[in-house]
Amino acid sequence: MINIVRKKSILADMSLLIVALVWGGGFIAVKGALDTISPFYIMAIRFSISVLIMLLVFRKKIKFITKNDIFIGTIVGILLFLGFAAQTVGMKYTTAGKNAFLTGTNVVIVPFLYWIISKKRPDAFSLISAFLCFIGIGMLTLDGGIHIGLGDGLTLLCAVFFAAHIVSVGFFAKKFDVILLVIIQLGVSAILSIIAALIFEPIPHSLNSSTIFALGYLGIFSTMLAFVVQNVAQKYTTSTHTAIILCLESVFGCILSVIMLHEIFTSKMVLGCLTIFLAIITTETKWKFLNFKKIKNTNV
Repeated sequence: MINIVRKKSILADMSLLIVALVWGGGFIAVKGALDTISPFYIMAIRFSISVLIMLLVFRKKIKFITKNDIFIGTIVGILLFLGFAAQTVGMKYTTAGKNAFLTGTNVVIVPFLYWIISKKRPDAFSLISAFLCFIGIGMLTLDGGIHIGLGDGLTLLCAVFFAAHIVSVGFFAKKFDVILLVIIQLGVSAILSIIAALIFEPIPHSLNSSTIFALGYLGIFSTMLAFVVQNVAQKYTTSTHTAIILCLESVFGCILSVIMLHEIFTSKMVLGCLTIFLAIITTETKWKFLNFKKIKNTNV
């Protein structure tokens, strides 16, 4: 019995590693798609594919949607849309690798937003993470001055929206059906993306095969399948394992950007990435995986 549980745990961890790799590849797909299609159309197609598949797979659940589900799902969906909008537009003006690591800073922001809602003060690990993250962002984005480029600035803004999204989902997920909440979120994001695309961007007249592949990858693998695998896998592994493994998303995004897009990282930028990754690991795990044992003082 123990061996079966252990095998399921290992399989879950491997599945989460694949999810992190798929999400890391998502940064490359977005960067590639931006060569021929504008940001909001990328989002519109991405979310439309995802929500249509979710509606097809979980169609029996749709009849149980309430007005309250729609209201809460809309609020959370708006935050999701704003996060992806800032991230995708920001990708036009920065590299995929920097976009990946700066997006990852959202986990450092979460405890501070949660503080506003719950009045629960962030612990020492959160404060240390925030300091490390601030240093890492400086090394990664500042170039000969205190000016941060438009792309990096938008990506940091996306991290704030994603952090707000995580906090809102954590607050509402305990009270609502998670699947229905996700379907509504994706639907709201798709609708808002379509509206924004029609207002602000020209309609794309043609898509090449690489762009179609990138959009399919984003909609099917990076959004819908990754979400399903993540939720199933988390039933068989610990939250600490999940946090550590999914933190590798930014690492994979950076590595793939160098391999596939031939992006160049200076030694200072690499050090900045490592510092941000250390901040993410610190805030997500509090280093519990090291299994530090408290040393008790004994009187002789």
